[in-house]
Formats: sequence, structure tokens, C-alpha cells
Amino acid sequence: MKRSIVAGLSLGLLTQTAVARDTVPPLRINDVAVIGTHNSYKQPMPAATMAKVRAADPAMANALDYSHRSLTEQLDAGARQLEIDVNYDPQGGHYARGSNDPKLKRPGFKVLHIPGIDNASSCVLLTECLTIIRDWSAKHPRHVPILLMFNAKDEQNAARGGIDALPFDEAAYDALDAEIRSMMAPGKLIVPDDVQGRYPTLRAAVLADNWPLLERSRGKFLFALDEPPAKVAVYRGKRRSLEGRVFFINTDEASPAAAYLTLNDPVRDADRIRRDVAAGFIVRTRADANTREARANDTVPRDTALAGGAQFVSTDYLWPDPRLAGRYHVALPGGVVARCNPVRRPKGCGDLDKGGK
Repeated sequence: MKRSIVAGLSLGLLTQTAVARDTVPPLRINDVAVIGTHNSYKQPMPAATMAKVRAADPAMANALDYSHRSLTEQLDAGARQLEIDVNYDPQGGHYARGSNDPKLKRPGFKVLHIPGIDNASSCVLLTECLTIIRDWSAKHPRHVPILLMFNAKDEQNAARGGIDALPFDEAAYDALDAEIRSMMAPGKLIVPDDVQGRYPTLRAAVLADNWPLLERSRGKFLFALDEPPAKVAVYRGKRRSLEGRVFFINTDEASPAAAYLTLNDPVRDADRIRRDVAAGFIVRTRADANTREARANDTVPRDTALAGGAQFVSTDYLWPDPRLAGRYHVALPGGVVARCNPVRRPKGCGDLDKGGK
């Protein structure tokens, strides 16, 4: 009799444990937190160019005095967000002045920071960058989703010795979507329509926790357009949300197209970041900017960003700069590649990526 009671109690406890385990919702892609890089393609400026910039504007020279290893090395080291600056060049050759690089003469989007000034790029053509990233992904099919964040460059640089960028109109954005789709198979992309589903707006879907499940999203990419309201309005056009588009857009929380937000000051925007992440939005913030934190070895923004819940924390220092005494760099606690979001899943979990294998 006693043995039956004990067996019954054990079975009950096992059943309760199984039920408790089953009631924990599966991870969605906004439940993950990773490290990324800023201007991920950027290479060092030539010494002669840097000297000219420093003579004219020392603060600007400091802000531009950083660079990154190759995209492959960054991905190998655990970067799961990359930033790419694209320059519209439908005919080719617009950004070729003063350069012998034949790639600049080809039609298509160019990946350059400040055309004619800060021109050094590890992948000059967008198609080249996407090929590198796509090929890495094919070798690491279990990686968590990677955010590719874009700036659509339209600055007028001629007055400071550079090259004026061509404007981004609707045709330019259509061409950008098309170039990405030509390089990435539909099954590799997470686009706004995938999130919106049958909800009336993208925002409604996000607030209903309709981001894709992590396990169904491994090996995939999502794209975000990090631009101010006037520029993302051109990309959105007359759409209710972002129907048919590749990119999520940086917008405010009340927009029908709201899903992704760039909130680059982790200290000033700490409450907003935490609130938005808890509500279901995806947020990118920065651990450092313009080399300031690295030069001062100021870890407060970095540590605040990592604790604050932003899914993507971007840095210029995936590795320390050996020229700077403080050895400042950014990594997730414990050296993991991807972890449970500290706001959405505060109990945590192990490494969700482990190199993408």
C-alpha cells in the first residue's frame, strides 16, 4: 500500500514537472540577445588621408580612427549583427573618382562610409558583402538569426573634399530590395510579412508576440533600415505597414510599421529600451560611439547596454585596439555568442549559438 502511494506521488510530481516544462513558451527571435558591429565593412583610412582629416578636424579624425577585421572573422568571433552602408550607383562609376578599384565602376550598390574620404571597405560591392555573409551562413546553418542593419547614404560630401552621394528615392529602395533578393533565397530571409502574418498591421503582430520561433529561424537573416522618419517614409511608401518589403524600418512605437527601433544611447534611453523590449519590439543600441568609450576605457555605456535588454548591442571593438591602453572591448558575459534576453527571459539559458554549427 505504501509503495503504491509513493509511486503515485512520484508519478504526480513527474507529471507536474512535465506540465511546468511544457508551459514555458518556446524562444522567439526577440527573446535572444547578441553582440554586433558598427560599420562592419570599414577598413583603416590611408595614413595620408587621416593626416589631412586630423589637421582639419581632430575630433572627426578620432571618430573615424577605427576599423574592423573581415566580415568572416567577425562572424567567426560571434558577431550576429552587421552594419552596412550602401551608396546608390545604378550606372556605375559615380564613386570611382580618385580610385583605381574597378569594382567602383560596376553598376550596383557600393559599400562606402564617406565616399571620396573614408573609402576603404572590406567588400566594396553590396553583392560582395552579401556573398561573404551568405557563404559563411551556409557553413554554420545553426546560427541564430543575423541582423543586417543598413544606412542608405545620401550625404553631400563634395564641400569637404569627398563625393556627393546620389539620393535614395523609391526607385533606389526598390533596387536595393531587388539586389538583396537576388543574393538571398526567400528561405534565408525573415521579412516584415513573415512577422505580420494575418494581423492587420506589423505593430499589432509584434505586440501579439508573433515574431518567428528561434528554432525555425536558425540560419536566416533580417534586414533593418536605420534612417530618420523622412527617409523611411519613402521606403514605406503608401503601405499600411511594410507589405512586400525586405527591410524593417526604424520608427516610433506607435507606427503601424513598428517592429524595430534604433535607440543608440543605452544610458539615456535605458527605460525606453527596457519597456520596448518587454513589449515585444526588437531594439539595437550601441556600446560605444566615435571611439570615445574606448579611448577613456569607459565601460558604463557598454555594461548598461548589455544589461538593458536590447537584442543587438553594437560596437567598434569586438577586439581591443592595441593602440589604446585600456584594452576596451565588448563581449557577452561568459563569452557566449547568443544568450536569452535579460529582460524577456531573465532566468537565462546557455549559449544559444555555439558558433552556428
